[in-house]
Amino acid sequence: MILKSQVEWALHCCAILAGLPEGRYLSTKALAEFHGLPKEYLSKALQSLSQAGLVHTTLGPSGGYRLARSPEELTFLDIVEAVEGKTRTFVCNEIRANNPCRPKDHCDTAPCAIARVMWDADKAWRDTLRGVTLADLARTLLQELPPELLNGTREWVEGRAG
Repeated sequence: MILKSQVEWALHCCAILAGLPEGRYLSTKALAEFHGLPKEYLSKALQSLSQAGLVHTTLGPSGGYRLARSPEELTFLDIVEAVEGKTRTFVCNEIRANNPCRPKDHCDTAPCAIARVMWDADKAWRDTLRGVTLADLARTLLQELPPELLNGTREWVEGRAG
C-alpha cells in the first residue's frame, strides 16, 4: 500500500501545529517553508484537515492553521483518514467467481478468505494508528531529538506564528 505524499505532509504539519502556543496560527507559507514543500500542493493537504475538522483556519495577516483538538485527542488515524478517506485499503472484487472449475450453481457463504486476511490486516493497521496520538509523538521526539533542535524548531515556529 502506498499512501499519498499528502499523508506525510499532513502528519508533519499537525506535529508542528501541536506545539503552537494557545490562540496562535501558522500560515501555509510558513509550513511549506519549514518542510521544503510547494505551498500550492501543501494547501490541499491542509484543506483536507480543515474539512475533517482537525484544524481551525483563519484568514488575514496573522492567519493560518492551528489544531482544532488537543494533541492528546488527535490520533494518527484521524489525520490519515482526513487525507486518504476511511475506505478499506483492499477491495475484493470476487474474482474467485471467475474460476472456470467452479460449478455454475456454486454459492459462496462467506467472504473470500483472501479478503478476510486483507481486511484483518487493514484493521490492525488502523488500530495501530488509532493508538498513537500527537501527544505520544511529542513525548517520543522529546526523548529522541537533541534539545537544541527542539528549541530551534520552537523558536522558528513561534517567530512566524500569527
